[in-house]
Amino acid sequence: MPESPEVQALADDLDERLRERALVSVDVLEFRMIKTRSRQPSTLIGRSVASVTRHGKMFDLDIGDAHLVVSLGRHGWARWGEGESPSDDSATPAPALATLEFEGDIRLDLTDSGGWVSHSLWVVDAASDVPSVAGLGPDPAVAHYTRADFDSAFAGRRKQLKAVLEEQKSIAGIGNAYSDEILFAARLNPVVHASELGTDELDRLFEQTTGVIRSAIDARHGIPISELKAAKVAAMMVHGKAGEPCPGCDDTIRDFAFASTTAQYCPACQTGGVIL
Repeated sequence: MPESPEVQALADDLDERLRERALVSVDVLEFRMIKTRSRQPSTLIGRSVASVTRHGKMFDLDIGDAHLVVSLGRHGWARWGEGESPSDDSATPAPALATLEFEGDIRLDLTDSGGWVSHSLWVVDAASDVPSVAGLGPDPAVAHYTRADFDSAFAGRRKQLKAVLEEQKSIAGIGNAYSDEILFAARLNPVVHASELGTDELDRLFEQTTGVIRSAIDARHGIPISELKAAKVAAMMVHGKAGEPCPGCDDTIRDFAFASTTAQYCPACQTGGVIL
């Protein structure tokens, strides 16, 4: 699932290429992705892009007097032009569910590689008209994210740390991969409840929540969008590394079931040797 560092890099690239360019055509092949049926993306044709920004894991084209908000879901992404090669050596490129063409012969394909449609599009007057945007919590990627913002998400919560990190109404933009990375960097058990943490542990978690996300955003800046997914995978310390040696000790990274997916952790570094 795309998370805030990669979506920020995507939004920055879109902003650089599309700003002040008019939308000239829209071809939607999968109409289930459109969530505002009374306002189709085609109504934006002829309008120019003022900016492209990020809200959590979503990006937002400010176009004319409206906003085209895109949620990439679990398997969604974007690519420039026709036939742009993916960087993961996959034999078959992900299918395009919608194509947006802009003046200057610029084409943006919205793709989805999953077994179900996870992409969503809204055409709204303001991004906050999208419920999932309006419900976002504070974003640890931004400079004005404070310790008070963090404490409001964690302090006293009888909820597992990993679940809180992925809870978009508490903290925006973090998913399965970066929650694993944050908890490893903070050397914290992913399933312990936030209410059980001491002051020093909360301090570490705050520092790593902001540090991991901001460092990843800096590292992804300027990487072509066709290479962002591979760059994310390559940068992971524990996520997706089950069975490999821990980068912080002599133990082995392990899997555990979390929600509808799997996550990774180091028993020696994070759980006192307990196998989850």
